[in-house]
Amino acid sequence: MWNVLLSFSGLLALIQLLFLPFFPESPPYLLLQKGDKAGCLKAMKQLWGEGNYHTEFDDMMKEKAVTKGTKIMNVLEVLKEPSVYPQLSTMLLLLLSLQFCGLSATANLQESIIPYVSLGVAISELVSIIFCSSIIDHFGRRILLWGGYLLMALILVLLETSLLLSDRFLWMRYCSVILIFLFLIAYGIGP
Repeated sequence: MWNVLLSFSGLLALIQLLFLPFFPESPPYLLLQKGDKAGCLKAMKQLWGEGNYHTEFDDMMKEKAVTKGTKIMNVLEVLKEPSVYPQLSTMLLLLLSLQFCGLSATANLQESIIPYVSLGVAISELVSIIFCSSIIDHFGRRILLWGGYLLMALILVLLETSLLLSDRFLWMRYCSVILIFLFLIAYGIGP
């Protein structure tokens, strides 16, 4: 029944994908990143209902004023900054913990290949984090979430198909591994 369990996560991703367009963007994102004051106030009213949000809006404006002179760093600049080493080490530990998640066993591979698949899982997560951190300011969270869930749903359908055909065609097991890597990248970029 593991394939039903795998499909269940795809169903949840599909439900989130269907409802995501009905939610507004984050008010801080609209104000701080896009500079859209009217959109920020509209999103606040959509999220929190009618009311007076001038205090929250003023706090965001103060934050915008404080961060106005701050340079936005790219990934390489962040990696060179010693003050973020504790956070990076924590993230690295989380990535390494994915080695024990069991996705490698899903593809029904020989035991000798599974360590390489585990290494591929970690590399996929690292690639997705670097890629996402590079593009999130350009596209915004909403588009990345929407695209990530859409890709995850598509990849899960393909993964389920490849797993069903893996007994008939041995090369489909390797397609399953590639789809697992793509799933992890889509998850890392979006959700």
